[in-house]
Amino acid sequence: AWGVVRGLLRHFTESLSNMAPPKGAVARKKAAAAQKAVQQGTHSTGKGKVRTSVTFHKPKTQIRSREGKYPRRSAPRVTKLDHHTIIIHPLTTESAMKKIEDNNTLVFIVDKRANKPKIKLAVKRLYDIDAAKVNTLIRPDGQKKAYVRLSEDFDALDVANKIGII
Repeated sequence: AWGVVRGLLRHFTESLSNMAPPKGAVARKKAAAAQKAVQQGTHSTGKGKVRTSVTFHKPKTQIRSREGKYPRRSAPRVTKLDHHTIIIHPLTTESAMKKIEDNNTLVFIVDKRANKPKIKLAVKRLYDIDAAKVNTLIRPDGQKKAYVRLSEDFDALDVANKIGII
């Protein structure tokens, strides 16, 4: 007898689930869910973090490099010491001529800010000659003098003629 009752009950619940819900049932269900959300809140209270230290350390976050709204310099800097400004002029004194003849050395007045490697490079670029070594001194009048010793491949007299010193 219980088997028949169970069969009827199953048939009855299946027919109820296939039927359309009454007109206001969906709205009532939504209203009940909204009321529950307002009363209980939508976020459940989670478990608090267990703190093992009495001091609070601010968490380390990503540090990004600053990007300005505009460039601080309107145009890139131009190098002020190019090879034309480094070598001001060759020296044509008697002692300079003696250096040309005896020591295979040219004498130039150069910019005070120029160092030996820059002077060597400027001579190479301007006159197409290789310098073996460069000696510098600052004269009492404040100008820098450079003694440029040429390599064995070049003759200072020929270079001086080409430049127009002699």
